[in-house]
Amino acid sequence: MMDGFALHLSQTLDGIREEGLYKSEMVIQSAQSAVVTVAGRPMVNLCANNYLGLADDPDVVAASVDALQRYGSGMASVRFICGTHELHKQLETAVARYLDKDDAILFGSCFDANGGLFETLLGPEDAVISDTLNHASIIDGVRLSKARRYRFSTSDMDDLRLQLQAADDDGARFKLIVTDGVFSMDGYIADLPAICALAEEYRAVVMIDDCHATGHLGAEGKGTPSLTGAGNRVDIISGTFGKTLGGALGGFIAGPQPVIDLLRQRARPYLFSNALPPSVAAGALKAIEIARGADDRRARLQTLASRFRNALSEAGFELVPGETPIIPVMLHEATRAQAMAKALQERGVLVSAFSFPVVPKGQARIRTQMSSGLSDDNVTFAIDAFIGAGKELGVI
Repeated sequence: MMDGFALHLSQTLDGIREEGLYKSEMVIQSAQSAVVTVAGRPMVNLCANNYLGLADDPDVVAASVDALQRYGSGMASVRFICGTHELHKQLETAVARYLDKDDAILFGSCFDANGGLFETLLGPEDAVISDTLNHASIIDGVRLSKARRYRFSTSDMDDLRLQLQAADDDGARFKLIVTDGVFSMDGYIADLPAICALAEEYRAVVMIDDCHATGHLGAEGKGTPSLTGAGNRVDIISGTFGKTLGGALGGFIAGPQPVIDLLRQRARPYLFSNALPPSVAAGALKAIEIARGADDRRARLQTLASRFRNALSEAGFELVPGETPIIPVMLHEATRAQAMAKALQERGVLVSAFSFPVVPKGQARIRTQMSSGLSDDNVTFAIDAFIGAGKELGVI
């Protein structure tokens, strides 16, 4: 039986390759940094989520190493048995204070956090109104719940109003609007003030995934609620320690006390997954401390992003408009995006091609991401590489 099944899987993989959608993994031989080593040679890194350069920050590393030596490699348990360490409680308190919420709860990843939220909080009498561009973890989390599902077009407040009214007309008990704070494939920022205003009008809860904002956007890096002026009108925030806040792993949800307390009792990814290693928690604590005072890094990040965006736009590349460190270069065809990524890698710039199913068909791209750890020379090198590869392939 396995022979036929394996053949079927091999044929499926062949089809993925023929469509130019096959994803290969690049093996890094150094620390995650502005310049990494791949296949024995240095490459300027434009595809990490290392926005403030904290993944190899000496203070973050030192905090992690100290905790590793003091507390061992891990807890060997889930939280509610014997897996809760004092560092977990300290980190949850730090997250809640950072984001101005009552409390926070840790997960193995933000994918797990989003996966456990909706089925825990909502029943079949309730409604989720979700942005069409939301992250896959939100989509999967909503699917796991029994709540009624409604979708609104990104940044279309008229459509959001229609969906909220539809939920009311269908007799929804409670309504929860969910959106990415920053949409990871495009760099768009959600219109949180308008979303929150509609939420108030229709008595809905607002939840955001702020993975691509917490730490580097807004005052003290408090994310899109701070950046957009929405503030505490956003009720629930999910986020990660795997991007700006240290680059390791782990996710969280911050919000009102009853939300966090119920998640501790019922969220399946929390109840049935090992606790975060103490070393990861210690590193994340240090990363939050650094991020809160990192106005210089945030200013540099914005400067580099503006410089890179302007240079590529002037060279003739098609970019997705935006104001975040996420700068997508549109190629549209999957094979063309892969060819562009390969040409850039050959020139010493590490990038990845994104195509279906990560983005819609016909919307393939190179998603570049700036880091405050990049030097001016790194950015000049990357711009020259893009222009050279773009001319070689007829992109510009």
